Amino acid sequence: MTAVKAYAAVDLGASSGRVMVGRVGPDTLELTEAHRFPNRPVLVPEGLRWDVLSLYAGVLDGLRAAGPVDSVGIDSWAVDYGLLDADGELLGNPVHYRDARTEGVAEKVWATVPAAELYAATGLQYAPFNTLYQLTAAAGTARLAQARRLLLIPDLLSYWLTGEQGTELTNASTTQLIDPRTGDWRHDVAARLGIDLELFAPLRRPGDPAGLLRPQVLAETGLTGPVPVTAVGSHDTASAVAAVPAVGERFAYICTGTWSLAGLELTAPVLTEDSRAANFTNELGLDGTVRYLRNIMGLWLLQECVRAWGEPDLDALLRDAAAAPALRSVVDAGDAAFLAPGRMPERIAEACRASGQPVPRTPGEITRCILDSLALAHRRAIADAQRLADRPVDVVHIVGGGTRNALLCRLTADACGLPVVAGPTEAAALGNVLVQARAHGLVGDRAGMRRLLARTQPLTRYEPQGDAERWREAEARLALR
Repeated sequence: MTAVKAYAAVDLGASSGRVMVGRVGPDTLELTEAHRFPNRPVLVPEGLRWDVLSLYAGVLDGLRAAGPVDSVGIDSWAVDYGLLDADGELLGNPVHYRDARTEGVAEKVWATVPAAELYAATGLQYAPFNTLYQLTAAAGTARLAQARRLLLIPDLLSYWLTGEQGTELTNASTTQLIDPRTGDWRHDVAARLGIDLELFAPLRRPGDPAGLLRPQVLAETGLTGPVPVTAVGSHDTASAVAAVPAVGERFAYICTGTWSLAGLELTAPVLTEDSRAANFTNELGLDGTVRYLRNIMGLWLLQECVRAWGEPDLDALLRDAAAAPALRSVVDAGDAAFLAPGRMPERIAEACRASGQPVPRTPGEITRCILDSLALAHRRAIADAQRLADRPVDVVHIVGGGTRNALLCRLTADACGLPVVAGPTEAAALGNVLVQARAHGLVGDRAGMRRLLARTQPLTRYEPQGDAERWREAEARLALR
């Protein structure tokens, strides 16, 4: 009988980090939280920065709490990076993707590589914070001139743990410097924009070995070596999609949290001009798959409102939202106007006022506006993905933190007119664990991983209800703006 093995999943989100321990066997998939810690960006005179040393300390604390493990994997948000000097030391805190330095940079890039040409080469939707734009914004700075290595956030932490450098492919595909057809760098694009690809460490793929915990790390955490670090889908969305408990291929997914990432799992990218105009991205996933999806602002809108309201009771807030009038006012949940932090309730009210809709005034009304708007954005993204990829779907899987929000799940089923299966909540950590387990021979292919998830994880199904015409009317209302 195959023994159950333990894997540590370091899963870093935009507002918190966690170290989870997954125990995996042929019919076992159990996940427990070893340690959770805050991720608090810091506004300094130079701009918004990640406190990456605090994150690394949280990782070490988590590994200490995890106890004996057979491997460690790391996933995080995308696009951001740390720069190392010739001695391998970090050159300052990594810049936060919400920092203002990329404002207006895209137009400069497009003057050299037109937007349509850039999309045809890299398949990435326009987002002002893509690594390519960050590097263009950093051109000419002393820090970039001094840099000899660039490591994306999960790869930076892996380097500190092991002393070995690499660039994991699923995260590299979010830089807008990778060809999604070949899984290799677009040297021509980088050369035209003056970006030195030699800054990046060699590419590695999910399941590849990424080194062993250094002796100092073993001493700090109390672990007994050797403990390998395994490359996983280090973009948290890649790990989350790997943990979608789907049966068959006719499914869409929505990875929910600070962002909503809604789309399909494909075998090849969609690089048409229609796809670019619809702002869909082609990021790489497990086993050479393509995560064909649209980025939507997500529960960031509600998180910022809750922060502004002084952290009220969330259950009571959602009850008030459920009782508020449906689809009374909606906003574009993908609008870059909502990207920056601060004043979110006022900004949502201002958007409703500017579009001639009733202005939501109470926290419950504003929350209902946000959730209706997110469900509407989910509807548009899933419908557009099916049309552009010529791939019909029968079910929508919601994974991630949004699975805890039953109202959002129900509204998404109503808006899409499709059944919604919600769960698992800790999808990124589960995908992280399963890739490690697969690399060590405990689970089989992606289908086998998904069957194990479906057997072992709690899932909730929501059938579509309500008036489909009201959703079409709300969609038309947004389109007229």
